[in-house]
Amino acid sequence: MAEQRHGVGLTGFASMPPVPPALPSSDELEVLVRIRDLLAGRRFALLTGAGLSTDSGIPDYRGPGSPPRTPMTYQEFVKAAANRQRYWARNHIGWSHLRHADPNQGHRAAAELERRGHLTGLITQNVDRLHQDAGSVNVVDLHGRYDQIVCLDCRQTYSRRLLAGMLEELNPGFIDRAKESGLVEIAPDADSTVEDQALISSFVVAVCPACGGTLKPDFVYFGENVPKDRVETSYRMVDDAAALVVAGSSLTVMSGRRFVRHAAKDGKPVVIINRGATRGDDKATVKLEAGVSESLSWLAAELPPV
Repeated sequence: MAEQRHGVGLTGFASMPPVPPALPSSDELEVLVRIRDLLAGRRFALLTGAGLSTDSGIPDYRGPGSPPRTPMTYQEFVKAAANRQRYWARNHIGWSHLRHADPNQGHRAAAELERRGHLTGLITQNVDRLHQDAGSVNVVDLHGRYDQIVCLDCRQTYSRRLLAGMLEELNPGFIDRAKESGLVEIAPDADSTVEDQALISSFVVAVCPACGGTLKPDFVYFGENVPKDRVETSYRMVDDAAALVVAGSSLTVMSGRRFVRHAAKDGKPVVIINRGATRGDDKATVKLEAGVSESLSWLAAELPPV
């Protein structure tokens, strides 16, 4: 077993215990064989979502059993200073509570598929950078990356680690007071649910060290557009591929679903591996309801050389 490397990628935001992948069932193996035969001799694009990172202990928003979430939208974030204060206070608590995430077997399988020449590219809706930690190189971080902060005024970027230190200096003892309140629930993306409004209102928000502007996590919020260059690069990966494989995404948002539509429109096979229904199921050539990590691992071991 590979040694686990804590805190290499998205430092400090998994909150569930990692789950070792199970072996595929006989019914799942039957579908996996169909997928292997469909992909054999073909290079394909791989689109991944939150269902791949749950085995690393990272909660998702829409998977089976996930509690309902109402993440802050981009419009809410930029509209009012009070909204940003609430966001960063909750985020600071979540960041301090959550443990480091490591790549799981599925991330390593994706890297192996790339190394062996099966992939035209990897498009991920996740912001955790675990694909890169596992060794993948040709990756589009469609929704951005959580280990960076960007200034909305001067566009300077900073590491999330640096911001953590800044927030700690501005808010000494804040984390301890949050723990004492006993009302903190950790949520996805290092957010947290905090009911103590007096605690939130005491939080001091950091500003850009370069220009004094507004800092924001460098990922795409709900209600915010994916940068055009990422979309174009992703389309090229699908255009260069003979098939598209979706792994661990419900395809709820158009940012990922557009690539399924694009591949299907071009007559390319679409494989979807996900627990639960997706909004792309009607375009799927093959749909497998199974664990993503074990399915990708099986395919990485069984697909013949291209």
